[in-house]
Amino acid sequence: MPEVKSNTKIDDNILVQLIRYVFVGAAAFVADAGALWLVSDLLHIHYLIAAAVAFIFGLFVNYVLSKLFVFKQQKESKVKEFIAYGIIGVIGLGLTEVLMFLFTEAAGIHYMLSKVISAVIVLMWNFAARKFILYRR
Repeated sequence: MPEVKSNTKIDDNILVQLIRYVFVGAAAFVADAGALWLVSDLLHIHYLIAAAVAFIFGLFVNYVLSKLFVFKQQKESKVKEFIAYGIIGVIGLGLTEVLMFLFTEAAGIHYMLSKVISAVIVLMWNFAARKFILYRR
């Protein structure tokens, strides 16, 4: 991935970062939800297992786009950075799985709508954790 330098105050503005993260999250959501639908409906894999598989694809899309457009500061080790990014994402995956189960099984909502509702909630967790834990100054 190319080096992206952040020297402007606008790149560090939390509102600008949140807006950018929402767009990045939307792109990652499309990748994640598309993979969920493909794995679940076309391959006939249980929706919770499919959600975990699709999550990995969405995490990769989110990481690449976030590095390009949202969190431009560089960490000393890209491997450690991605591991930390992944750990935050795995916590988000746990939240997604619990929320999807509750919305789908307990509330009777279709699993794709459960995914949308869960994604909005988990987006806030992911942004806050990445902004204030991983990329804090």
